[in-house]
Amino acid sequence: MPARNGKRICVRVNAATWVLIAAVVGSAMTFIDGSAVNVALPIVQRDLHATSTQMQWVVEGYSLFLAALILLGGSLGDLYGRRRMFVAGIVLFGAASLACGLAPNIVLLIVARCVQGAGAALAMPESLALISANFSGEARGKAIGTWSGFASITAALGPVLGGWLAQHASWRYVFFINLPLALIVLAIALTRVPESRDEEFAPHLDLAGAVLATLGLGALTYGFIEAQGATNTRALVAVALGASLLGAFVWVEKRAVQPMMPLALFRSRAFAAANLYTFGLYAAIGGALYFLPFALIDAQGYSPTAAGAALLPFVVLQFGFARWSGGLMGRIGARIPLLAGALIAAVAFSLFALPGLGGTYWNTYFPAALVLGVGGVLFVAPLTTTVLDAVATERSGIASGINNAVARTAGLLAVAAFGIVFAHFAPAGTATHNPLQQLAGFRAVMWVTAALCALSALLALAIPPRVAERAAAKAAPATS
Repeated sequence: MPARNGKRICVRVNAATWVLIAAVVGSAMTFIDGSAVNVALPIVQRDLHATSTQMQWVVEGYSLFLAALILLGGSLGDLYGRRRMFVAGIVLFGAASLACGLAPNIVLLIVARCVQGAGAALAMPESLALISANFSGEARGKAIGTWSGFASITAALGPVLGGWLAQHASWRYVFFINLPLALIVLAIALTRVPESRDEEFAPHLDLAGAVLATLGLGALTYGFIEAQGATNTRALVAVALGASLLGAFVWVEKRAVQPMMPLALFRSRAFAAANLYTFGLYAAIGGALYFLPFALIDAQGYSPTAAGAALLPFVVLQFGFARWSGGLMGRIGARIPLLAGALIAAVAFSLFALPGLGGTYWNTYFPAALVLGVGGVLFVAPLTTTVLDAVATERSGIASGINNAVARTAGLLAVAAFGIVFAHFAPAGTATHNPLQQLAGFRAVMWVTAALCALSALLALAIPPRVAERAAAKAAPATS
């Protein structure tokens, strides 16, 4: 406590501020892990003598449980208490992080990553729910803005931090760094954060939907990964089983008392188009960002730290121009930025596909990262606003949750599906020993992602003008 002129000065932190601190630090753990681990994967593969298929499951195990359970996680908080579920998620995530860091082999690392994903599915939605429950009016908007800003910062620092730790200490510290953060969050949450729940929430959890979504996505992912060696009976059976289970998921959601994914929302053409746009665009981004570190480290010889910093232009541009993007929507609406953003992203991924072996970062991958950042500035904020404006205000929470789940599902399936393309040029067992094959596989994936972005751009045209105008009005600054 500082002193001035012999008097002690006491700095008070109100209860709402403690809630914001807990929410920001808690969600930062999941954002750092999501971005930092990818950069460390080539080092993990060498250290644990893992196959390329096993390395995909290190990412896919986490993404699978996060994507499948994130909507259920939000419902659990509304029913049993948001602080309680937030704390449970942080404990589970922290314990799983310790298990990841201590994992003696690749199988136990994959299992621990699956548990991490389940913990993130509880902690992530509850962090925003706690902010919504403890802030109101203009203060809520500022608090959510602060949360989003720190999310961008941690997303930017995650790959650099992960690369530096993997290079100068050990990849295991990428997971150990979560432990002190978890202890800080738990100390604040248990002593400073009030409990809250939705007293009118119907006590019906969509457990059947959660199980079917997890099994369906898991089988589909397994089928795609199995097909990377060669199309075989197991791959075909897994894909068919996954598609059937996801069909059963849709059937259950139509009849559930409290569905975690209300299908009625998709009757809105704008909502359906925006989520299809999300799926295509985030499949491209999620798949590309998985393969990029392997190309930079294994093929081009980058250090893990340099590989982690390669996409900083992309993240910095998004962070710096988010407000400008909102102002642009206020002037011209959402449709043009969404269309242009996806097309520019297609150009960026084409640029990623051009470099051969050698060359400096500044004349190979920097232009691609910079152009991708420009595209991200144009589509990130307009997409979120369009999704929320496509539904009634009272459904905005579930609409945002569905869009988040769609984005994560897209990344989950893309890593597995793009692996089929990659494996065609860099067969398993040879990629890490042959830089030319590694680079050829990466370039092929980049061309596929560029085509997917171009197709996604067409979906922007399906957004009705009326909804685009509402999104523009919502993004426009208030005038006196």
